[in-house]
Amino acid sequence: MIDLQTKFEELCNLCERLSQISSRISKIDLVASFIRKLDLSEIAPAVRMIIGKVFPSWDQREFEVSGTTLFKVLQDLTGIAPDEYIKFFNETGDVGSCFKLIFEVKRKPVQRLLVEKPLTIREVYRVLDEIAKVYGAGSRKKKERLLKSLLSRASPLEAKYLVKLIIGERRHGFGEGLMEDAIAKAFDIPGDLIRKANMLISDIGYVAYKARESGISGIKAMGITLFHPIKPMLAEDAKTVDDALLEFGGIAAFEVKPDGARVQIHKDGDKIEIFSRRLTNVTKSLPEVIECMESEVSARKLIVEGEVIAVGKDGKPMPFQYVMRRFRRIRGVEEAMARIPVKLYLFDVLYVDGETLIDKPYRKRREKLKEIVPPQLIIPQIVTRDAAEARKFFEKAIENGHEGVVAKELNSPYTPGIRGRKWLKIKAVPQTLDLVVVAADYGYGYRYRWLSDYYLAARDPETGEYLVIGKCFTGLSDEEIKWMTEQLEKLAIMRRGRTVIVQPRIVLEVAFSEIQRSPHYKSGFALRFARIVRIRSDKSPEEADTISRVREIFEDQFRRKSKEIT
Repeated sequence: MIDLQTKFEELCNLCERLSQISSRISKIDLVASFIRKLDLSEIAPAVRMIIGKVFPSWDQREFEVSGTTLFKVLQDLTGIAPDEYIKFFNETGDVGSCFKLIFEVKRKPVQRLLVEKPLTIREVYRVLDEIAKVYGAGSRKKKERLLKSLLSRASPLEAKYLVKLIIGERRHGFGEGLMEDAIAKAFDIPGDLIRKANMLISDIGYVAYKARESGISGIKAMGITLFHPIKPMLAEDAKTVDDALLEFGGIAAFEVKPDGARVQIHKDGDKIEIFSRRLTNVTKSLPEVIECMESEVSARKLIVEGEVIAVGKDGKPMPFQYVMRRFRRIRGVEEAMARIPVKLYLFDVLYVDGETLIDKPYRKRREKLKEIVPPQLIIPQIVTRDAAEARKFFEKAIENGHEGVVAKELNSPYTPGIRGRKWLKIKAVPQTLDLVVVAADYGYGYRYRWLSDYYLAARDPETGEYLVIGKCFTGLSDEEIKWMTEQLEKLAIMRRGRTVIVQPRIVLEVAFSEIQRSPHYKSGFALRFARIVRIRSDKSPEEADTISRVREIFEDQFRRKSKEIT
């Protein structure tokens, strides 16, 4: 039997067309038609690639291909000089498009002969998977050889999208939400079933595979799988507890919001694993949390959610960056436990001994949590109609060193991956945004060896582009700046003098006094008096605030002051 595989270039052509279409319906129709024709074995990787991913969100694999390695391969294939590369990058604005243009203009003639054997979707996935698996001594050279073998056979358009997949550039405006709709249309399955399945397993590629393989019955049968993390339900902002009570019809649950890191814990008998907010497995970093779950929790099989905070010798919470040091630590954990002890607080239960609870009202889930977990492990809470009582609870949380409170609607289900107004967070800190670092400058004076001035960007969900809304150099300690420099150098794409352009991976929480109009940035906005509050290692770039959120805050300012003249 002839194995007719789909060419990778067909997927690239699809992505190009998507970048040129503004109609949401037209995009969905186009993708639905494409994935419907794929072989079953191609569907999962193709669906992920179309939205700019290679692996599921919870998958631990990383490519760890630096900008230096990418440039070395490009130089081998085209002979391009560093100053020429900068010229092409300035012309195109992104690395993928830059590679495409350079391949068109500078590719060595000898390489064109190798393009005759077309790349396929399955082959590209196989090689990318192999690159991600390479680690240890000599890994950089091995990754370089694999990447060169792939790019040497790629057309200019294929090179563009291969590079985008490797560095995480997503700018053709087709995200996971639209893909859910496309899968529903392609295989004639209600969209709400596709969305729920994806919420539960956090792998849009596998959802598409099951939709094609088993249809509606297969999708309906998909449920929570232990040790396969669920996307966390997210909270929106509220200004005061009074606003939250008003929005929830006069009664709400208020929980303490610790200044910690969110965790999702899966347990099946003696096996326990801990996942971060980004769905990363952090089990090895938190042995005392494992010990606590083993000794204190009665249920045999369960999934619970909570916060891990760092605590000082006096038992009070330590700043957020301390708990993040524990999350990043995989060696010397015992020493770290002695220096930075952590404490677990639980606030929700999603699954217990075969029963899925996400559709149950919040108050029922809280009752179930009390049945299986001792009181000292449950986050403090009150349920009230009294605004004065809610304010007093909020003030006590702040006094005890916490970040604020979260108000929860009593009948709300748990909606994985959704940021809705069933949970509202109220904090006592200045207004903040979670922004992505897209470039950084080396400093001056004693900071001249460190990347210490950061270009901060908000995400445009329509295009996948990160739009700069300001620069900031205050708020981090020297130790944190050194850590940022190490990480950003690994993510470097190119250099312009003392400025380093980086892959958009690191999220910073940034406080500011207000948002202003600005002609200096493509976004049209700039932060005034920006200050970094903390490094959000627990958040992915996709979770950063959007340009719509920036615009919303900008407009909201004029409820309190006169609108500026434009």
